[in-house]
Amino acid sequence: MTEATTRRQRLADAAITTLARAGMRGLTHRAVDGTAGVPTGTCSYYFRTRQALLQATVERLAEVDIADLAGRPAITGTGDPVRLAEAVADLIEQWTTAGRERMLARYELSLEATRRPELQAALVAAGGRHRAVAEKALTSVGVPDAASRAPMFVAFLDGIVFDRLAGAGAHRSDPEELRARLRDLLHSFARPPSP
Repeated sequence: MTEATTRRQRLADAAITTLARAGMRGLTHRAVDGTAGVPTGTCSYYFRTRQALLQATVERLAEVDIADLAGRPAITGTGDPVRLAEAVADLIEQWTTAGRERMLARYELSLEATRRPELQAALVAAGGRHRAVAEKALTSVGVPDAASRAPMFVAFLDGIVFDRLAGAGAHRSDPEELRARLRDLLHSFARPPSP
């Protein structure tokens, strides 16, 4: 990995942190420099425009998420719905604790994307990678028509994460309850789709 690539990743990570802590209004090149602990002007050197910075941030979020998923083989190749439910529950726990900043930054970017079609396109591409992983996981546990069910599965998980971090009730089920709900969902997916 080149020094420029490492620097870009560090700046994108700093942008994620800045978004999570200060929101979209607080995301400036100067703020990212401060968060990254680099000289003023570094971020604007690597990412000339705000759009370039936002694009890099979306790409970095997707890269780190996919690395998280790759480090959890029970999610993509278990063949066992109970183990899959446990692995997904553990992932949700990770994303709502240690990975909290990434999720908050994603929400900021998602809202901004409703006003920026080019950012929306980047988020859709990143989301496609998540849905592909979900499809593979559902296929591994024998879910029929996993391709059409994967988006619903991802939406369910997104809803849980959102509720835990920003929902009005901030519902926080205990880990065993979450595992049970995920097992129920996977069981319902195992039935053939209704005509």
